[in-house]
Amino acid sequence: MTRIPDANVIHSRLRLRQLRLMLALQEFGSLRRAADHIGMTQPAATKMLHEAEDLLGVELFERLPRGMRSTPFGETVIYYARMVFAELSGMREELVALESGNLGRVAVGAIPALASGLLTRTIATLKQSHPRLSMSIQVDTSDVLVQALLQDQLDIVLGRIPVGARAEELLFDSLGEEALCVIASAQNPLANEKHLSWAELQNMTWVLQQQPSPMRAIINQVFHNARVDIPSSIVETTSIMTLLSLIQQTDMLGVTPVSVVEDYPGRDLLAVLPIKFEARLPPYGLITRRHRIQSSAMQAFMNSVRAEHASSK
Repeated sequence: MTRIPDANVIHSRLRLRQLRLMLALQEFGSLRRAADHIGMTQPAATKMLHEAEDLLGVELFERLPRGMRSTPFGETVIYYARMVFAELSGMREELVALESGNLGRVAVGAIPALASGLLTRTIATLKQSHPRLSMSIQVDTSDVLVQALLQDQLDIVLGRIPVGARAEELLFDSLGEEALCVIASAQNPLANEKHLSWAELQNMTWVLQQQPSPMRAIINQVFHNARVDIPSSIVETTSIMTLLSLIQQTDMLGVTPVSVVEDYPGRDLLAVLPIKFEARLPPYGLITRRHRIQSSAMQAFMNSVRAEHASSK
């Protein structure tokens, strides 16, 4: 039988000050220094820690000859304590924003392929309906963005669930899948070909996303399936604009979602090469933390993304 009490008991008896003490203990490794940090005496801190351990029915910190070290139970409590205080900080920011007449603030991460199309259209529409909504935007690959989301550095990610991510901690609202295409400059001689094979393109210089992005993994697999070596001349970048600029000005080739080409203002300067590309990227969508309460600003952004995506179909 478990020693852990019911959730209702924890809700009613575990105090924020106890959580603050555990975070301080984790940071300083010393009960005396942790007590000083949160403004209490060492005996009071000792009593408070014992009360928390008695309440939860487990030992949270191991007493060492010099200092203290969190147990696996303590690590779990500390993890959730950080989430609690992050939510309280978010609540305070939203209250301040509402007090000043703003909707609040939302920190968004977006993969490059969606940043120039869906995200840009969403921001333009959202700023018309909520002009005082504050937004910060980070553009990067899904693996980097999801890690930032899990560390509470972002509120929402517009991207894909990367391989190896802690999917049980995430909520994913799928928006769709994207077909890929190989592009070149409209002036590239290959643009006039009626049919091309992967072997014919193997010796070209390619502009590709960095490893271990989902797109790069798919491209590597396509060459492997065609029994062709991966090109040896590669320029790696996470920037869609850098990719498109290089394609336009050189004889390099690139791979990008079809939607990027369709949304690009200079699409007449590009050519989609006639080569079979059956592989698709994993679905993209809105990614949030599973246990995080969604603020008004987050809800407004996500609703706008869904509406903008639906209108573009």
